[in-house]
Amino acid sequence: MTEQKKQSSTKDVPAASEVPAAEGGQQEQRRGGGGRERRGGGRRGGRGQERDSEWQERVVQIRRVSKTVKGGKKMSFRAIVVVGNERGQVGVGVGKAGDVIGAVRKGVADGKKHLVKVPLTRNSSIPTLSNGRDGAASVLIRPAAPGTGVIAGGSIRTVLELAGIKNVLAKRLGSKTPLNNARAAMVALAGLRTHKETAKERGISLEQIYS
Repeated sequence: MTEQKKQSSTKDVPAASEVPAAEGGQQEQRRGGGGRERRGGGRRGGRGQERDSEWQERVVQIRRVSKTVKGGKKMSFRAIVVVGNERGQVGVGVGKAGDVIGAVRKGVADGKKHLVKVPLTRNSSIPTLSNGRDGAASVLIRPAAPGTGVIAGGSIRTVLELAGIKNVLAKRLGSKTPLNNARAAMVALAGLRTHKETAKERGISLEQIYS
């Protein structure tokens, strides 16, 4: 009986040389496939980061707001975000969500949908004086000499810096609301025209404008 048991046990148990080879091969295949997927994902992620690195995002204000519904009040967050590449493109966006992170993401997406192209001079300033108005907020923006810096405050300063303007004078008139001031600054920047564009619209030469 003992001999039969020993023989049956030896038949049931596989050889030690066979098991590691099979498991090792599976592990190598898994590691190899996972490594390739990770490498490919890393490359894709790197390209996405390069594209996103061109844009800078700054949160101007985060407020907790409420909406009255049938069952009571629904609380959410509102984020005002300014997006720009410091090369003449800037946008202001607003996002609302149940959490702060979601509100900021929506604000960034909204800001990229409403981009404004700003004409910049050689001294990183604006070509002419401009006024902007949104609601009760009014903003005055005028060019400045090299080395002046950004003389502005609040959300207007954030908009001008992300637009790439380094020498400018700005004054807030009227409302102190950050959203209205940021939008008024966007209106002022959208109304800027270079001297060439102005001469082309009037049908005259550049010399006549400077004279």
